[in-house]
Amino acid sequence: MSVVASFEIEYLQYLGPDGRLVREDLPEFARDRRNLVELFKQMLYVRTFDSKSVALQRTGKLGTYASCLGHEATHIGIGSAMQYDDVFAPSYREYGAQIVRGVKPREILMYWGGDERGNDFSGPPHDYSWCVPIGTQCLHAAGAALAFKLRGEPRVAVSCVGDGGSSKTDTYAAINSAGAYALPFVLCIINNQWAISVPRKAQTGAKTLAQKGLAGGLDCLQVDGNDIIAVRAAMDHALKRARNGHGGTVLELVTYRLADHTTADDARRYRDDAEVKEAWEREPMSRLRTFLISEGVWSETEEAAWKLECGKRVDVEVNAYLETKVQPVEVMFDYLYAELPADLQSQRADLLKWEGR
Repeated sequence: MSVVASFEIEYLQYLGPDGRLVREDLPEFARDRRNLVELFKQMLYVRTFDSKSVALQRTGKLGTYASCLGHEATHIGIGSAMQYDDVFAPSYREYGAQIVRGVKPREILMYWGGDERGNDFSGPPHDYSWCVPIGTQCLHAAGAALAFKLRGEPRVAVSCVGDGGSSKTDTYAAINSAGAYALPFVLCIINNQWAISVPRKAQTGAKTLAQKGLAGGLDCLQVDGNDIIAVRAAMDHALKRARNGHGGTVLELVTYRLADHTTADDARRYRDDAEVKEAWEREPMSRLRTFLISEGVWSETEEAAWKLECGKRVDVEVNAYLETKVQPVEVMFDYLYAELPADLQSQRADLLKWEGR
């Protein structure tokens, strides 16, 4: 038989787990080590915020929280590559990308604290809010990308989905639409190895998650998601080709969820401690720190000072959240419809009656 078509998935990595370069042809932004220092500082700020957020939940000051521990390079790499007028459709964990785009940490805390005003966040007003239904944000991004193409606007729609979410029909539909219409669309599959308690090996028979874009005709690449240089370089390339009319891209960003799925989860029930310990040896912060110190552009003294500054900045955001006046309980009904349906009017009245008691 003859071969009708053949495909391959390439893998991108610049900085190995030991903090040494595995290739010398660095992208332009990484040749100026000061740029890498700034990215590292952003990553450290996000990790500081994340740690404080978990502590808030454990002390009853947040309803729940989805930690992004271990995802710092992936998220900062995504957000720092995007232009202001691009559109970002996140799931519910990409805080680093959102903070880089102007979202205030206090707004993230408001959302997880049960205050929907957190979804009316700072930053680009055209970005989508957090999306808990798995995979639906991919369709939102594909729709935005179609609008950009129809209007002739040089903008790109970017969405993130997890390894579990990559199995959803919504994700496949977004990929197919992006390929069929050659849309300016970038899908970042953040492969953190666990879809709550379902491991990557049980999620799909595909050798890579990046190849899921091949059937849709998209450009596909697997990236070391713990390598900020590789993530940023892959995003830069994908955004450039999309902006110039060359279609969409699927990036599989291989990382690891170092924390529980959310604070309502206990990953010790389904993950071996040895696996998590081994993952810590590949995590993004230590490898970049090692590289920057070896290059003479960062030091332990500078890091200690920045950690102190991060703590102060996060405390300001936490206090702003804690000092925000709680809305009355009936507002959960007040912004759903222009005219509230009769059944919800009845529920609202019952709620107020019980509140009064």
